Amino acid sequence: MATNVQRTSSASPAPEKHKEAIQFIEKMTRNTDKVQANVLAEILSRNADTEYLRLYNLNGATDRETFKSKIPIVTYDDLQPIIQRIADGDRSPILSAHPISEFLTSSGTSAGERKLMPTIHEDLDRRQLLYSLLMPVMNLYMPGLDKGKALYFLFVKSETQTPGGLLARPVLTSYYKSDHFKTRPFDPYNVYTSPNEAILCPDSFQSMYAQMLCGLYDRKEVLRIGAIFASSLLRAIRFLQLNWKELCHDIRTGTLNETVSDPDIRQCMSQILRPNSDLANVIESECSKKNWERIIVRIWPNVKYLEVIVTGTMAQYIPTLDYYSGGLPKVCTMYASSECYFGINLNPLCKPSEVSYTIMPNMAYFEFIPHNPHSVSTDNVVDLANVEIGKEYELVITTHAGLYRYCVGDILRVTGFHNSAPQFHFVRRKDVLLSIESDKTDESELQSAIENASKLLKKFNTSVVEYSSYADTETIPGHYVIFWELLVKDPMNYPREEVMEQCCLAMEESLNAVYRQGRVECNSIGPLEIRVVKSGTFEELMDYAISRGASINQYKVPRCVSFTPVMELLNTRVVASYFSPSLPFWSPERRR
Repeated sequence: MATNVQRTSSASPAPEKHKEAIQFIEKMTRNTDKVQANVLAEILSRNADTEYLRLYNLNGATDRETFKSKIPIVTYDDLQPIIQRIADGDRSPILSAHPISEFLTSSGTSAGERKLMPTIHEDLDRRQLLYSLLMPVMNLYMPGLDKGKALYFLFVKSETQTPGGLLARPVLTSYYKSDHFKTRPFDPYNVYTSPNEAILCPDSFQSMYAQMLCGLYDRKEVLRIGAIFASSLLRAIRFLQLNWKELCHDIRTGTLNETVSDPDIRQCMSQILRPNSDLANVIESECSKKNWERIIVRIWPNVKYLEVIVTGTMAQYIPTLDYYSGGLPKVCTMYASSECYFGINLNPLCKPSEVSYTIMPNMAYFEFIPHNPHSVSTDNVVDLANVEIGKEYELVITTHAGLYRYCVGDILRVTGFHNSAPQFHFVRRKDVLLSIESDKTDESELQSAIENASKLLKKFNTSVVEYSSYADTETIPGHYVIFWELLVKDPMNYPREEVMEQCCLAMEESLNAVYRQGRVECNSIGPLEIRVVKSGTFEELMDYAISRGASINQYKVPRCVSFTPVMELLNTRVVASYFSPSLPFWSPERRR
């Protein structure tokens, strides 16, 4: 099965400046296996004399067979001592012949504490290359984006230094602070409402305030609105709810609120601010209404789509995004991580549940471990061009910066091919979230259970807008605790206690057979508990994470919590608690 990056009946011809990008995509994806062989050979030849490759006696070989037979598949824990040496100041060619320019930190919310990913200066060129492909593809399906602006909420955090003096910061902070971003040439398809000064301000409140203010001034010119994650965009809407009066005052008077003290922002905004009572009146009229349904299109009437990640656990935000946007298309453009940028979505207007990313074979060398949820084996590892449609794999990468056969931790499902390049649907992170005994509940399963349970709330015009969990082992037997933050659109029709208890049971019915066996036969797991927290709790949780050094761009709500201060924060915000009223169905014959 192959798709083609060509104009469909709903698409528009690419302008001349985009044709080269489309041709590049076609060239790379038509020669996937050859490109991959060349990428691996390039990485191995330039790094032949590194300590790591000499350790495994690669002896200058650059072919795939020798590489796979001698270099082991590794995780971050395997590499951590080597990475720590580099972080501590060892500048010898340990992993890469090119100097490690900095470390890119993981968000720390997917699998524990932050990891340090080595990168080299030329990696910025590779990331910029992938970014340059996004708008040429998007313009095929959504023409006219050069006639307006993008309101993207982009943020940085102040970087730290390792003991050896290397910067350690999130990948997006690295990119936004690079000349690739700061001195980017004018492109009518990528005109942002937010000035660099606002994006580069490390204070998230001041940055958000300035970006929102600029977005409001340009409300009629905004054609697309976005953030990295869906949760980040919803945070921006929440910010507008809390601060619209101050923002309207600034627009009405042409002044900037004194809480924004950053001198670069104040200097920049002095060139933008101007008194505009009519604009302030429009925003005040909309924001003062109790009903915020479709607030995005009410404030920004010409917006065509939202650009946010809504795959994986971010899918749970889709109903809330639809509520605030009136069902605008939600576009996921690319698949990337701190370790590597992987690929792009060649069908950007597809449904969120159908998002698939085409891996660009020039970005790194890719391998895939067939995923078996019941066993762990690195046998039968396959190359990028040889994966099979319908099967799930764990992603393994070899990068120019010196990660060799590194397990990223993502589980992907092959959905098709573009030419000879496979397309993948992101399934989940590999990590298990909850376990009391022999039961193991992962991120995808927990989200599915919450989606099934939340269906019971629809008749009450209520939805789950955020959630987290933990395995409470202080009780005997232990039990799952699920924190829910609800959006109640009709306070007079709040779900009754028995409805919430049925939500608990519905979740248990949705969990795996091992869990249900523990509940029914073994009595090793107690009734599932839902704790409803007050509105704004998960925003407080994000503020807490940012205060401890998390990146606002990379922050993802932790779907399982164990850190005591975080658990205390959640538990002090609980307004109601409900338990499953009966046992879920289970029998030895039942299989799921």
